This record gives sequence, structure tokens and C-alpha cells, in this order.
Amino acid sequence: MAYSKKHSFLRISTLLMVLHFSSAKAAIKGGYWYSDSGLAVSDINPSYFTHLFCAFADLDPNSNQVTISSAHAASFSTFTQTIQAKSSSVKTLLSIGGGGGSALAAQFAKMASQASSRKSFIDSSIKLARDNNFNGLDLDWEYPSSNTDMTNFGSLIKEWRAAVAAEASSSGKPALLLSAAVGGSDQITPLQYYPGQDIANNLDWVNVMTYDLFTSDGYPTTTQPPAPLKNPTGQFSVDEGITKWIGLGVPKSKLALGLPFYGYKWSLSDPNIHGLFSKANQGLGAVKYKDIKNAGPQIVYNSTYVTNYGFKGTDWYGYDDTQSISAKVSYAKQNGLFGYFSWHIEQDSNWALSQVASQAWGT
Repeated sequence: MAYSKKHSFLRISTLLMVLHFSSAKAAIKGGYWYSDSGLAVSDINPSYFTHLFCAFADLDPNSNQVTISSAHAASFSTFTQTIQAKSSSVKTLLSIGGGGGSALAAQFAKMASQASSRKSFIDSSIKLARDNNFNGLDLDWEYPSSNTDMTNFGSLIKEWRAAVAAEASSSGKPALLLSAAVGGSDQITPLQYYPGQDIANNLDWVNVMTYDLFTSDGYPTTTQPPAPLKNPTGQFSVDEGITKWIGLGVPKSKLALGLPFYGYKWSLSDPNIHGLFSKANQGLGAVKYKDIKNAGPQIVYNSTYVTNYGFKGTDWYGYDDTQSISAKVSYAKQNGLFGYFSWHIEQDSNWALSQVASQAWGT
């Protein structure tokens, strides 16, 4: 009798997972809201999105539980209510982790290494999502960096999926969505350390961070296209990263293409020589899209690399403007990807990039 009950539960859980995955097939027009960006949740225009990610919840390194800092508790607790009051169809996800460097990556690796600590993470994440009315959870572990990490990443998401299915069965609520933000190119992190088949089987989709491929810190003496869709030199590109992900066994229909709402700035060696790959005196770091627009550079669209750049005096900016954003979204749709997402929405300029991306994908 005990076996029969267990067997029935497993069949119900499997059915829930099948139904859940089939219901998650509508395309994603995603955007991350970053809690420290200064953009109030009430000022978000959700009309250009299908999914919005609330970033970031924290991983407690001692308890391995997911927590929300007291500074962000109020905005996180009302995030879904505020967004869905404006657009009831938008799904909200609580994103966990972020780009905290090697220290945070090590905390994720440690948490994922033991079944008991994975359970603490999983159970607390589900409770936090439900208590704060999120529709899903998003894992942002930057990045798994070994074969051991890959195996443990796979164990984590398999157990997470099973727990989400069990919770939905017991609560009678729709199953939480599960996604992850993942490396977008071998330029960023070796993609070989992601368990492609486990991701395909257990996550609704992944947000492929196809940006930061060429930064002004990494290439301070030559201007660069930070996130080129194509790269005729055979080096790293958005297309290279997406192709690699497909090669890992993750179907196109579970890949969302990342759009950077920021660029990088260089100081030109000669203000009269201002094309791509011009000589520079130094790299000047990341710059928000809206700040680039406010600076008023002369803007050029390069269709070979599918990137924009701008120049004004010795200031040179490599970034995505409306032309390259539109082209990237069209690429995603034409190639059968799940959709796209942006990091992050506060950096937009009067929703210009969000609007053109939504229009390029269509309905």
C-alpha cells in the first residue's frame, strides 16, 4: 500500500511537471529590476514585459537559506502586487544571488555540495516565493566553475523541480516557475560546467547572459563592441554563446537571449579616429544606456557585428541602441528562442529599448 501511494504521488508529480512545462511555452519578454538601482517598483512600466525579475534575494552562507535583506523587504513583499495592479498578466520571479564575484560563487558551490544544504536552500526559496506572492524563482549562480559544480548544479535543480511539483500538489496552487541566469559565452565562463541535459529537463528556461564579452576593463587600449551578435573574426559573440548552449542539449525553446541596457566607455587616443577597434588611451568602465544618450554622442550602427557605438571628442561608447536591440530580438525570434530579457531596466531611457524590443518580437 505504501508503494502504491508513493507511485501515485510520483505519477501526479510527473503530470504536474508536464503540464507546467507546457504552460510555460509562451515567449518571454523579460526584464530584471535591480533593488539598488534607485528605480521605484511603482515607476516600472510593465506593459513591455511578460516576466519581471526582482533582484536579488540573498544566500545566507551559514544556514544556506534564501533571505531578503531588511532594506529591501518592503519593496520585495509588494513587488508582485504593484506590478500586477498595472498588468495582471505579467509573471514575477524572485532572483537569487547575482554577480557577487568569487566569494558568492563559492557560497553557492558550498550550498550545492550537500543534500542537506540544498534542501535548506530549496525549502526556504519556495516559502519565500509563496510568502511574497512571486510566480517563480530564478537562480543566479555566477558561475559554476568545475565538474563538481556541474554535477551539484544538476542535483540542485532536479531536487528543486521535485520540491516545486510537490508543493504545488499539496497547496493546490500553480507550480512556481523555475529559471536560471547563466553564462552567455565561453569568453565569460566555460559553459562546459553547466549540466545541459539536467537544465533541459528541470528548468522552464535559462536567461543566457550574452553580454560583457568585450569590456573596457578587459580591452583598455582598443575600442570594442561589448556584446556583438556576430563576430566575423571567429571570436566570441552572442551567436557563439547561443550555439554553444544548443550544443549542450538545451533546446532553443528554453533559451532567452540577454540584452544589455548599458555599454562601456573608452578614451580615444585620437578623436578623429573613432571607428570600431580604434586605439584608446584607457577604458573608463560601464555606462548606463540613458547616460550614453544624455551625453549626446554621434551614433553609428554597425550591421556586421550588430552593435552600436557613439563618439564625442575623445569619449567613445560601445553599446546596444535601438537598432542593435531590434536586430538581436529579431534574431532570437527567427531562430526559435524562448525570447529575451534585459539587464537591467533602470538603465533604459524612457523605456526606449524596452519598447523597441517588445515591438521587434511582436505578439
